[in-house]
Amino acid sequence: MRIIGGIWRSRLLTVLELPGLRPTTDRMRETLFNWLGQDLTGLHCLDLFSGTGALGFEAASRGADVVVLLEKDKKAHASLVSNFALLQSSPVNSKVEILHRDSLEYLKQQANHSSNLIFIDPPFQDSALLDQSVIEAGRICDDSGGGGIYVEFPSNRAREEIEALLPDWHCGKYLEAGQVKACLFRGGRG
Repeated sequence: MRIIGGIWRSRLLTVLELPGLRPTTDRMRETLFNWLGQDLTGLHCLDLFSGTGALGFEAASRGADVVVLLEKDKKAHASLVSNFALLQSSPVNSKVEILHRDSLEYLKQQANHSSNLIFIDPPFQDSALLDQSVIEAGRICDDSGGGGIYVEFPSNRAREEIEALLPDWHCGKYLEAGQVKACLFRGGRG
């Protein structure tokens, strides 16, 4: 898997084969970052359920001020740390934190409006985890700086179900690719 843009453009990330790990495809990431823009300067980003870290590392590569990657699986977390160490041969200005933590618990501890861009891509087999994470993200996200809440969810779920979890936001961009649907929610506070 490669990083698509920014300082780390074309750099490769190691991808482990772990149960439930489903990396965001190059096509979906390219579409997402076309929606967001190439320069994420000023944004505080959370990459929940990081897995490979592709979304968080992409945000750091494009200049986000702070990127926090959260992964509770021990092997996936170790892989994130290893990938980041390799990327550091070309340092970015972003503050990157890689935490071995439960994403939902972390979200519940965050202050209202404390992040600008949140990536949510949890294991698809746990719909309650997805729902709770989306609701918490709606509380802590302030997209006034150009961010938003990006949610990937299984194609067997209706887009309207996810939209209902964020009543003060709107799905401004939407994509379906294979077994995955994705929305970029905006407008909650900005």
